[in-house]
Amino acid sequence: MMKFFDFFKKKDESKISGLSDNLPTLLIFIAAYVIIKLLIVVGIISPFYETVVLKLCIDIILGLGLNLITGITGQFSLGHAGFMAIGAYTSALMTLRISSSPVMIILAVILGGILSGFLGFLIGIPTLRLRGDYLAIATLGLGEIIKIVIQNVDQTILGGAAGLSSIPLYSSFEFCFICMVICYFVITNVLKSSFGRACISVREDEIASESMGVNVTKAKILAFIIGTFFAGVAGALYSGYVGVIQPKNFGFMKSIDILMIVVLGGLGNINGTIIAAFILNIVSFALQDFAELRMILYSLLLIAIMLIKSGETPFFVKLREMFSIENMKKKLNSRKAEE
Repeated sequence: MMKFFDFFKKKDESKISGLSDNLPTLLIFIAAYVIIKLLIVVGIISPFYETVVLKLCIDIILGLGLNLITGITGQFSLGHAGFMAIGAYTSALMTLRISSSPVMIILAVILGGILSGFLGFLIGIPTLRLRGDYLAIATLGLGEIIKIVIQNVDQTILGGAAGLSSIPLYSSFEFCFICMVICYFVITNVLKSSFGRACISVREDEIASESMGVNVTKAKILAFIIGTFFAGVAGALYSGYVGVIQPKNFGFMKSIDILMIVVLGGLGNINGTIIAAFILNIVSFALQDFAELRMILYSLLLIAIMLIKSGETPFFVKLREMFSIENMKKKLNSRKAEE
């Protein structure tokens, strides 16, 4: 209980971070962009590997959005791929039927996010009153409903089961990277705000949150809207990345892939989400030559990573202590003191 009340001790200080707080992280992102761009220009990163980088940026956006819902607010959602589909089909229709100009592409991505967020609002009002497994089942059902509705709409509109093809490939490295950076700073600043503290308090104890004056329903719905908005943005970028989208691309397994990024990186850990997305993309890429055994090896690696990360047996506890950054710092400090 004391852990819960700690979130409210500095309520007046929980303001959105200014430029000075975000500057170090922004410089890191700029440095990463410059390095990757130079590697692309000189040919070290080939066009094929550039597509891997694009997919990484999209996965990070998806992971950050779901982390706000599941990791920070504590709402177990299994329908994230459905909201991704809304953004993907919205942007695909706009760029195919209207125009593929830069202005229209930006509007398509934003509109895809807005429609996903609006649908998240409509769905969130009845479903977010549920908790735990019941919420997970409800969001899973909603994600499947979205996929089936898209699949059964008139083929002349959404293409049916065959989906949409010949979508302009507008998702460049620069565009995806900028969207990822914007998503990162929005989520981190939300987390540092009073609303972010309210979301964390809801995750820790809903009853105690209400007793302290937190509007639990409002916190859940707003977090859900922001998370689904970025799912729509990621879906829009995805449609401009692959050029062909089908309902089966946004099924249950896609939601599980996004959830794995969040769980592996740590619930509520924003930087961990980026690292987890990077690790899972590298693992998936490394196993692509083993088509028949890929999913088995991928699953075994995930189990091993989870055991190393969270296993409670003495072996895994000792292993984590050996590679703990805090323990390494303590050892370095003790060595310096001895010298």
